[in-house]
Amino acid sequence: MNTRGIIRITLLLVAFSINSFAQENAGIKSNIQTYTPSKLLNKEDWDFKIFNNLYTQTKRDESGKPLTEARSSFFTTTFETYTGVSKNSRINVGLIFNVKSNTGNGQSATSVFSFGNNKIDSRSGLSSIGLSIKFQPFKSISNFSVQSTLHIPIFKDTPGFYLDKRSYVFENKYFYDTTFGNGKYQFFAEVDFAYNFGEKAKDASTNENSTERFANNSLAVPISVFLSYFPSDQFTLFVNAQQYNLYDLGNEFTQNYTLLGFGGKYQLSQKLNLEASYGNFLRGRDTGLGQTFNLGLRYLLTK
Repeated sequence: MNTRGIIRITLLLVAFSINSFAQENAGIKSNIQTYTPSKLLNKEDWDFKIFNNLYTQTKRDESGKPLTEARSSFFTTTFETYTGVSKNSRINVGLIFNVKSNTGNGQSATSVFSFGNNKIDSRSGLSSIGLSIKFQPFKSISNFSVQSTLHIPIFKDTPGFYLDKRSYVFENKYFYDTTFGNGKYQFFAEVDFAYNFGEKAKDASTNENSTERFANNSLAVPISVFLSYFPSDQFTLFVNAQQYNLYDLGNEFTQNYTLLGFGGKYQLSQKLNLEASYGNFLRGRDTGLGQTFNLGLRYLLTK
């Protein structure tokens, strides 16, 4: 999957949705308010997402010492699809694919869009696939749900430039949201527990990439909160914060960071939503101290 392919898919989704916009019922409640991450789909409904994340850095923290270095950038496109499979709308199943493009050695942040692959200062490709299930554990609490996913690395194991974690990841996300202020405000919280497992970095052979094993045998716990304001039913602005901690479970490596950001979502039609956001790493320990730029599309097929 290259840049042209991603742009083509995005334009097709936009064109199809805008073409159908005039035929839709304007009185239907906004799906950016209804279909939060906590909300599950009804049976045979579908949810398609394309989320693009660009992270770029010229600084990092090494054991408490901030360092300045040549720019490195990491671009991830996540393709995610879910469908409802239960009559009571309490179980969804899905697939998640991650495509990566990374560059280093002082190249510009936009160099990732070339999807280079020289193994020295650029690397790109399909990196992982996730098998996922979402469920609502308590019938009486419809705005609380759990997402369990097994992420499987599928890219070629080779020494050289970093592409992605060579980890099997069993991830459990807990979602909760609540709306207040006559529907003008919404609070959303997410707590993740991601267990990374696989071969340790120190055990990698000369034909393997030890840097891609840095997180193996560890537990990642990001805690995220969002506060959204709805100027209208079709538009929302939000601020967000995240505290991330990676705990050592045998790989002799830990890290943590604090991120603050802001963004917005706009409902282009009853089926298509657009999201854009920005994040800044305020502090960190044994991690990069950069910025993130995000752009996403979500397409809902509901009855």
